[in-house]
Amino acid sequence: MLLVGLTGGIGSGKSSISRAFAGRGAHILDADQLAREVLAPGSEVLDEVAAELGGDILTESGDLDRARLAERIFDDSDARATLDGILHPRINELARRRAAAIGDRFPKAVVLYDAALLLESGAENLVDRVLVVDADPETQVRRAVARGDRDAGQVRAIMAAQWSRERRLRHADDRIDNDGDWAETLRQVEELMERYRRLAGADGAP
Repeated sequence: MLLVGLTGGIGSGKSSISRAFAGRGAHILDADQLAREVLAPGSEVLDEVAAELGGDILTESGDLDRARLAERIFDDSDARATLDGILHPRINELARRRAAAIGDRFPKAVVLYDAALLLESGAENLVDRVLVVDADPETQVRRAVARGDRDAGQVRAIMAAQWSRERRLRHADDRIDNDGDWAETLRQVEELMERYRRLAGADGAP
């Protein structure tokens, strides 16, 4: 099995590229989905987050109020650091266990751990290779704003909280340039997928 950490800043197109790898046979571990599992209602982790950041981040039914949590940490770096310190080790450990389970079933699998904060969370040490989806910062802002749920100021604030483009690329084993057209991006995905299959020993098998 080959475990690849897939990361990129907001608006880089990372999620679309993750789906492209999945369509070519890669197994995907989505950090956002793992976070939802870790923060399931009634979980010890959710209780810990509420104790640290305030019980009002829970709904009346005991679910996490994600919008309120986002508001709580948006302009509060200490609160964000507290949340990250609770969540990142749990999410990464769950990813490690899930990847191991996939490897047990499919010894030659290519597994992508899709995580926006892969490097910030220390998960670089869990993966065999780091793949960075790279785009010009202005392209990132334009794409993120086009989704319709954030304005440019909010997007830039999120980018400022993430690692810089230059710092992220210094940790990359592989890079996808997602500034061009989608056909060129897919060509890079296909080229990397073939390389990853060889590294995993799969000889091109799905």
